[in-house]
Amino acid sequence: MIPASAADWPHSVLDILATNGAPGPAQLSGPLADIWARALPYLDVRGNDEHSLYAFGLARALVDEVPGARRDIVFPAILLHDTGWKTIDLERILAAVAEPSRYRETIRRHETEGAAIAARILADVGYPSEQTAEIASIIDGHDTRDHAMSPHDAVVKDADKLWRMSPHGLRTIGSWFGLDPQQVLQLVSARLRDHLFTRGARTMASALGAVAAVEVSPAWLALDRR
Repeated sequence: MIPASAADWPHSVLDILATNGAPGPAQLSGPLADIWARALPYLDVRGNDEHSLYAFGLARALVDEVPGARRDIVFPAILLHDTGWKTIDLERILAAVAEPSRYRETIRRHETEGAAIAARILADVGYPSEQTAEIASIIDGHDTRDHAMSPHDAVVKDADKLWRMSPHGLRTIGSWFGLDPQQVLQLVSARLRDHLFTRGARTMASALGAVAAVEVSPAWLALDRR
């Protein structure tokens, strides 16, 4: 027999909602809220505001799983990492995203400009100078540097790249290049392979890829979802 109401279950829905087993909202409070507010004017390009929030969520999931990674460095870095794209023409951005090896100078410019913007924002909010220097150094190379300088750098790099495999990332990348879901999944999988630094990120990428693959499978497409 189906219970008539939540009160008839061994644990009511409200009991479940009251537990701490699931992550709460991705709160941006205190200095992070101020940093985010100052970053937003630089993130209204190519959906970088949405991308940065998703990457922040992924960084939240990763940071405590990586020994030595600190939230006071990882979180500001991930919120500010793509501010430098604001200084580059949209046409050049899309070309660089499509062919990063060919347009490396464009990608480097968004890194160096982003590092400078981040340093200014962090100085304006009174962030400690030592953390500010490390955050700027992470941003200056987050795409082009082929190694992680520290656990903080590894988390930022991985959270940034993992966004591509999220449902939002797959939809966004597909819209940029006019790719169907199968094509965009193939493209993202190829670009993520061998480019993640942490075990947690590799596990997350595998899980996200497995879920995305279901929605392009013949079995899923054959379902009658009327």
